[in-house]
Amino acid sequence: MPEQFYQNAYLTQLDTRVLRHNEAGLVLEDTIFYPLGGGQPGDTGTVSDAAGTALEITDTRRDRMSREIVHLSAPDAPRFAPGTPVTLTLDWTRRYRHMRLHTALHLLSCVIRAGVTGGNLTAESARLDFDLGDEWVLDRDQIEQALNRLIVDDYPVSVEMTSGAALAAQLELIKTMSVQPPLDLPEIRLIRIEGTDLQPCGGTHVAHTGEIGRVVVKKIENKGSRNKRVVIALAD
Repeated sequence: MPEQFYQNAYLTQLDTRVLRHNEAGLVLEDTIFYPLGGGQPGDTGTVSDAAGTALEITDTRRDRMSREIVHLSAPDAPRFAPGTPVTLTLDWTRRYRHMRLHTALHLLSCVIRAGVTGGNLTAESARLDFDLGDEWVLDRDQIEQALNRLIVDDYPVSVEMTSGAALAAQLELIKTMSVQPPLDLPEIRLIRIEGTDLQPCGGTHVAHTGEIGRVVVKKIENKGSRNKRVVIALAD
C-alpha cells in the first residue's frame, strides 16, 4: 500500500507533486490524507505551493474506478498545474480524534462480543451496531468501565498483513456482518491490539490504547428487532 497514511498514520506534512487537478479534484503522486472508507471520514487540511497559494481540502475520497485518491475543494478554488511541487498539511486535530475513536471502536467490539452490523465515526463520536437478541441487556456503566480499563492498560496497536486465502481460513477475525473484506486480494491489512483483538481494517489508529483517553458511552439504542447501537465519545 503506497499511501503514506498506511505507512505512518502520524505524518502531518508531506512534500509531493501534482499529477492532475480538474473539476473532479486534485490527484497527487502521494498523500497523507485518508480517503473516506470503513466508516472513517476523509481527511481535511491544506495543499500549498512555493508561491504561497493554499488550497483548502474539504474532503478526501477514493475513486471507485481508478482507485486514485482524490482531494476535494471548493468549486471556485485555484487549481495547480501538473508537476507542481506542493506541501500537504493535515488537519491533525481532527484526524487524531478519528484515530482515537477508531481504535476505541475496536476495543468496544471486544467488550461486546457479538456480530457487528454497522459502524461509523466522526471527530465528535463513534458508534457500532451489534446483532443482539432481546435476551441481551446492555449496561451502560459496565460497558464504559470495561472499555476504559482496556484503554488504561495501554496495549500496543500494530499493523499486520495477511492474504485473502489466509483470512478465509480465519473467518472468526471478521467481526463485521454487513461488509466483508475482499478475500480474493493477495494482501489484507489487519489491526492487532496486543493480547486483546485482531481484525481486518483499513483505517488509521493510535499506536497505544492509552492515547485514546477516557471515553464515555453516550447512549444505547434499539435499531430494529435485533440491532442495538452503542454510541461512544471522547471525554475531552
